[in-house]
Amino acid sequence: MRDYLTFLFRVWRLSWQGSVKYYAWMTALTVLVLVGLHAWARQFVDGLEVTGMTNQVSWGAYIANFTFLVGVAAAAVMLVIPAYVYRKEHMHAVVIFGELLAIAVIVMCLLFVMVDLGRPDRFHHMIPPFGVFNFPSSILSWDVIVLNGYLLLNLHIAGYLLYCRYRGRQPTRRFYIPFVFLSIAWAVSIHTVTAFLYVGLAGRSYWHHPLVPARFLASAFVAGPALMILAFQIIHRTTKYFIGAQPITTLRMIMTVAMIINMFLLFSELFTEFYSPTQHAAAAHYLYFGLHGHQGLVPWIWTAMGLDAIGLVLLITPAGRRMLWLNVACVTCFVGIWIEKGMGLIIPGFVPSPLGQIVEYLPTRNETLVCLGIWALGALMFTWMLRVAIPIMNGSLRANPELVTITKST
Repeated sequence: MRDYLTFLFRVWRLSWQGSVKYYAWMTALTVLVLVGLHAWARQFVDGLEVTGMTNQVSWGAYIANFTFLVGVAAAAVMLVIPAYVYRKEHMHAVVIFGELLAIAVIVMCLLFVMVDLGRPDRFHHMIPPFGVFNFPSSILSWDVIVLNGYLLLNLHIAGYLLYCRYRGRQPTRRFYIPFVFLSIAWAVSIHTVTAFLYVGLAGRSYWHHPLVPARFLASAFVAGPALMILAFQIIHRTTKYFIGAQPITTLRMIMTVAMIINMFLLFSELFTEFYSPTQHAAAAHYLYFGLHGHQGLVPWIWTAMGLDAIGLVLLITPAGRRMLWLNVACVTCFVGIWIEKGMGLIIPGFVPSPLGQIVEYLPTRNETLVCLGIWALGALMFTWMLRVAIPIMNGSLRANPELVTITKST
């Protein structure tokens, strides 16, 4: 216990040490977090009327970001599978970063759910013995379990591996390998259960479609690896930790296949909606072409389609092998899927309403600041975890410094 407390103290002390750029970056993120916290405090006092949500459109930017980020968290499995299932040794050097990214993103997901609640102080009413959890009948209760379970799994795996690396000893396989394989299935479940939240609402025809879970997973395995590729390059350039080209090549191949599948599923949905149009296609018509003069989401979805197409072309052509164009593909795919799975998925499910009402939605300034604050907090957490993990991974932070000297000399 004393060794572990010493480890925590050294980690805490290390997190406050860094270059001028590190301090500037962390300060900027902290300011954004505080701005978002102030915006959420205003929402807590004045209620959800400070948002753009209404009785007709009861989910907005918060749930849109939540839906997208669940996929990013699930995509950490794209590092785990090559490393532990296919035994790709080059992936072991970066798999810990995927676990840390999943931790930060899941915390962001939970925060987006919390700020979407009008009265989060009443959350205890769904926690036994104070309230009713409605398990297993409620899909929402399943979502609570899988999200928090996935967070605990990644905390255990990443924490245990880093602590063993800090102590300079081999990790005991039975203490983490079963959890690694459990996390693979769990990663798929968190996005599948989230998709079932929408698919199970039969009164919302735009969501009531069997392809939604498949598209969720396909798009997640594009956006997640895209973010990881960008993060790996930043880590390589700003730290002494070496990340070779092989992990990035593997993730690029995963992105390419997943993007092709995602675009095919999107085409299948469009064919179903527009080839033989019915009244159930009204939401899709509103999204892509507008409905009765209301066109609030048309620029959003066509921007997403254009970005997705650009990213796919760059990935499947030789240009995608060059780092510059690969970075462009990662950015276009990430932003395109963020729009597609956010504003392009959540809002059309409410427009038109079951009574035929057309009430358009756009995020307010207060909503945008809250979202920006949560994104900044996620970046802050991920940066802090990297600041601690990289010295442990490269051997500069050890419980016994003599072990590092011996290892280097041999």
